[in-house]
Amino acid sequence: MESFSHLEPKATAETSSSVPEKKFRVLVGVTGSVAALKLPLLISELLKIPGLEVKVVTTERAKHFYSPQEIPVPLYSDEDEWQLWKGRSDPVLHIELRRWADLMLVAPLDANTLAKLATGICDNLLTCVIRAWDLRKPLLFCPAMNTAMWEHPITAQQVEQLKGFGYTEIPCVVKKLVCGDEGRGAMAEVWTIAESVRRIVEERDLPAQS
Repeated sequence: MESFSHLEPKATAETSSSVPEKKFRVLVGVTGSVAALKLPLLISELLKIPGLEVKVVTTERAKHFYSPQEIPVPLYSDEDEWQLWKGRSDPVLHIELRRWADLMLVAPLDANTLAKLATGICDNLLTCVIRAWDLRKPLLFCPAMNTAMWEHPITAQQVEQLKGFGYTEIPCVVKKLVCGDEGRGAMAEVWTIAESVRRIVEERDLPAQS
């Protein structure tokens, strides 16, 4: 984990004026769906958006699908939460991350974490960030699961619950899944996700934070 001080904006060598460069801060959450394989590509596409700063929060199961060496931005996991806090005056990572971010993007959102978010369970760093999320800020989620899991009646209820909180769904798509099944449940295409973020950045004319 990078040192906690990196959660705060850094002045570059070129920044000599009193007005720092504005950045739109995106916190990407990644969960244990096979679609987490696309995390490096997703981060690459997000970093093409001018004025964007990105950090990633991962669940432990998501780590199975990508290599940290492929992620060129700060990456946080459960271990970092506990290593950071040693005493009462220390910062709490999930609170600092929700303060830092202008937007949260959960991609992919697996069936397990979907169920947790719909019922308020917060038993890891990612779900704690979301439970503490400032509802005045956008949160986008990209469901990804096997078609049989997607078609279970409880899935629609849980998706609607998240939308009821004010979160925005980027719907899953129909395709042949890694397991060999064909049907709805695959995560939206990376370019679709990146464009959804780009539109929000453009609508907000870059952030209130600096």
